Amino acid sequence: MQRLLAKQAPTFSLRNAALPAVLLITMAASGCASTQMSQDANPDDPWEGFNRRVFAFNDVVDQYTLKPVAQGYRTITPSPVQTGVSNFFSNLGEIRTAINSLLQGKPANAGLATSRFLINTTVGIGGLLDYATLMEINASDEDFGQTLAAWGWDDSRYLVLPFLGPSTLRDATGRPADIMTYPIVYVDDNTTEFALSALNIIDRRAALLDRENLISGDRYSFVRDAYLQSRQFEISDGELGDDPFAMDDFDFNDSDFSDDDFAD
Repeated sequence: MQRLLAKQAPTFSLRNAALPAVLLITMAASGCASTQMSQDANPDDPWEGFNRRVFAFNDVVDQYTLKPVAQGYRTITPSPVQTGVSNFFSNLGEIRTAINSLLQGKPANAGLATSRFLINTTVGIGGLLDYATLMEINASDEDFGQTLAAWGWDDSRYLVLPFLGPSTLRDATGRPADIMTYPIVYVDDNTTEFALSALNIIDRRAALLDRENLISGDRYSFVRDAYLQSRQFEISDGELGDDPFAMDDFDFNDSDFSDDDFAD
């Protein structure tokens, strides 16, 4: 009976969800286009009214479903196991990093990500152990949203996605490509695919439990600003720009000073 139902039912996986995700983003963007930005609004968040409603919806879903599950996961799962789970999913992300590094013209980072994946997949028992970090082989995480930024899409409007949370129009556009470069979506068995995807989500949510104490003031604004700053930091590879206090023509010479200058 189950086999008959499986044949009649349409096959659903994260691969099939990529197109609906794009349509959702497009409809959200078009639906918000008429939203007027108040005088004191954040210029990066012209769709704040829509975003706040989605944020409130996501918050309710999180408080009553995902957060309790994540708390239970942390309570019953030994710390070494949690670390192994995080390492496993992080290791799968090295493939995405390698591909996007090449697309951004960063062959060195692509090589590091590839090395990390090969080392942790073999010596690290499928990625459960992070031997690459112990060997000081580190790579900067890259995704297709960052690739789009490297290709010229510098600034983008902030967008809160249902269930998925903070994003930008640029990063949301890159999500389907990120999904397609994550190995889990190529698991043939749907049950296994969804089990791994659910575990990944729970593990990521559990990692955020301790950070909630850092939120102060308006939750929406805090999360938005933190996300935008974090993304800008990632896109610029940690470069914060020129030091406004730097003076190229400043030349210090100790002969310009004498002890008398510092006398009482």
